[in-house]
Amino acid sequence: MEWNDTPRTKLLRDRMVREQLQSRGIKDPRVIAVMKEVPRHWFCSAGIPEEEAYGDFPLPIGWGQTISQPLMVADMLQQMRLTGSETVLEIGTGSGYNAALLSRLAQRVISLEILPELAELSRQRLLRGGFDNVEVHQADGTLGWSEAAPYDAIVVTAGAPVIPEALLEQLKLEGRLVIPVGSLMLQKLLVVRRTAAGIRTEEHSDCRFVPLQGQGGWW
Repeated sequence: MEWNDTPRTKLLRDRMVREQLQSRGIKDPRVIAVMKEVPRHWFCSAGIPEEEAYGDFPLPIGWGQTISQPLMVADMLQQMRLTGSETVLEIGTGSGYNAALLSRLAQRVISLEILPELAELSRQRLLRGGFDNVEVHQADGTLGWSEAAPYDAIVVTAGAPVIPEALLEQLKLEGRLVIPVGSLMLQKLLVVRRTAAGIRTEEHSDCRFVPLQGQGGWW
């Protein structure tokens, strides 16, 4: 995909936000603004037509991974309830698209990718795009990243069999963890909060993500 942003791709992005997101419950003005701002096509694989880059579906990015459907991306960002001052941990950098969005919504983003090829690819994309408050590390995300813990928010972009204990331990009091949990074929999007009274979990939509890899994942 060419590294540009033309009037046409901006129109495609506006249409994506209007028809796929705002019409289906995405209301957070900061999430809407950042989905309009960040070019999704920059983070798609070479050869993907611009029209498809803004389609209402996930796309393959190689190594058995995907860039998620825009609605799912926006829904997870909305559930995080970011205000701009937070330090955020992302598990599963993938293409780098979600990290780029987070960079505009939070103060600092630590993103972990277990696959070395994707970690390097996303790191270069984020640097080229000027998303300089994102740190990408090649690591097992199920173990978290204790060096910058605790986190105001954590988001996991792969389906987990259970909530990794390390992520709960690295979540701040009143922090929010957004994670898909379930079987290999179907998960439930959970929003987990650490409160003074203990862990509180809310169930949201059904979803289907690629499997979470690592010590606390599927393999």
